[in-house]
Amino acid sequence: MTFSPSEWHDRFTLQARWTRDLRRYLFQKAGFQTASHILDVGCGTGVLISELSDLANVQVHGLDINRQYLNITVRQSSVACLTQADAHTLPYISSIFDISFCHFLLLWVVDPAKVVAEMARVTKPGGAVLALAEPDYGGRIDYPPELAQIGQWQQAALRSQAADPEMGRKLAGIFSCLGLKQVETGVLGGQWNTPLSPDDWESEWSVIHSDLHQIAQTPGVFNTFNALRNIDLSAREKGERVLYVPTFYAWGIVPE
Repeated sequence: MTFSPSEWHDRFTLQARWTRDLRRYLFQKAGFQTASHILDVGCGTGVLISELSDLANVQVHGLDINRQYLNITVRQSSVACLTQADAHTLPYISSIFDISFCHFLLLWVVDPAKVVAEMARVTKPGGAVLALAEPDYGGRIDYPPELAQIGQWQQAALRSQAADPEMGRKLAGIFSCLGLKQVETGVLGGQWNTPLSPDDWESEWSVIHSDLHQIAQTPGVFNTFNALRNIDLSAREKGERVLYVPTFYAWGIVPE
């Protein structure tokens, strides 16, 4: 099972909802109010670009390696400047953007430090570089405890796709080693005061099902999948389900 670009767009939209309050905090800290040129590296289907493009006096640029994602981005925002390219070698001159950021990107790239270095290169001195959200599945918490198997599957599936499931914990070191100033790192908090909607719950289990296809094709595994799905549903109905994936952020200032 693989997701279509439109299904990934739905997933990216859900991820953006998770980080909405954190983005507001970080953009304010980074001086978004006075920025005129902003770069979204690994923009995907343009979920964050569409959010930013409505603001006056801001030119938003988006870059992604996936042409199908960018085709959706065009429909999300007709005013953004879009480029298909590799984040390891950004096709921009140095010191052109006021802010550059990424969102759920670095776990997927070959060399995260190189990508952040490129983001810093194209950002003006005194400008901000932000990694808005990078999960750390090695710190995932599941309750009831039987559901911990899901996290093990997830980590194995990510590694099978050459992704780093423990990217989050490495952000502080990457930003500090690159010489960015006033580096701030932290973890997105977890609140469970609003039940997961049926659509969002189905989305979560669709991702798990897709992950399983990356690592196993045996009937026994999918029998376990169905059993865990039922445990998860029952735990949510009882109000006892806990799922927490530490999601780290980092940002810093390009030296003058």
